[in-house]
Amino acid sequence: MTTTARPPSRLSSLGNPSVKQVVKLRMRSHRDELGLMIVEGYREINRALDNRHWPRQLFFCRGMFQGENEDTLIRRCAEAGAELFDCSAKVFDKMSYRDRPDGLLAVASQVKRSLQDLAVPADALVVVAESIEKPGNLGTILRSADAAGAHAVLVCDRCTDLNNPNVARASIGTLFSLPVVETSSAEAWKWLAKKKFQVLAATPHADKLYTEADMTRATALVLGTEQYGLSEAWMKKASLRVRIPMLGQADSLNVAAAATIILYEAVRQRSPAKR
Repeated sequence: MTTTARPPSRLSSLGNPSVKQVVKLRMRSHRDELGLMIVEGYREINRALDNRHWPRQLFFCRGMFQGENEDTLIRRCAEAGAELFDCSAKVFDKMSYRDRPDGLLAVASQVKRSLQDLAVPADALVVVAESIEKPGNLGTILRSADAAGAHAVLVCDRCTDLNNPNVARASIGTLFSLPVVETSSAEAWKWLAKKKFQVLAATPHADKLYTEADMTRATALVLGTEQYGLSEAWMKKASLRVRIPMLGQADSLNVAAAATIILYEAVRQRSPAKR
């Protein structure tokens, strides 16, 4: 996607309507009403561009740049048709949600996919995240799923939304590289059953260790909230319940840490040396 780049507009007023809109996009209701999201940070915006998720607007503050490649990113955004805004530090601080902003913030369309959009191989590895409350945990699950070569992530019965700025941040932009779908648990189950997935329910109360499960076939790893775990519906429908051994006093792991451990067991099993 290439278009004629326009010179950036200078923003120095906190009362500018564009500044006010970005601030409002921190609220889910405003994001959903406009179908927009915030993507802040060099790595995150770069990954969005790499995956053809084009920003509509790019706000930048040169005094906050931390590297040498920001001008290349700005040019890429301009060539993709983004409206550019050269911001004062005061204006950028107002819009940024980070403790240490790097001077780059984009506004883009929300990530929206459906189960019908997913095309996965016969031996696909899929993560199902049920009712994850914290954006940081959801983003980290996406990051681990991408790193482990998972084919999709299904976010079911959402407590936090995919388009929360902190999901994009915690995922370091893998939100844009990995097929991610928001759906209900009921619809996710129908899709998995139709595709003949085995469903692994991760729970501390299982008898079988996660290393004992065969993850070389089509496998869906299902994880729930840290506080309540998986719902009874998923526990009953699962092909197999698996646990990670807990050898200390803690009785459970952070949900994103648990996802990473089990995903990399799938990677180990699926590696050519193991076949």
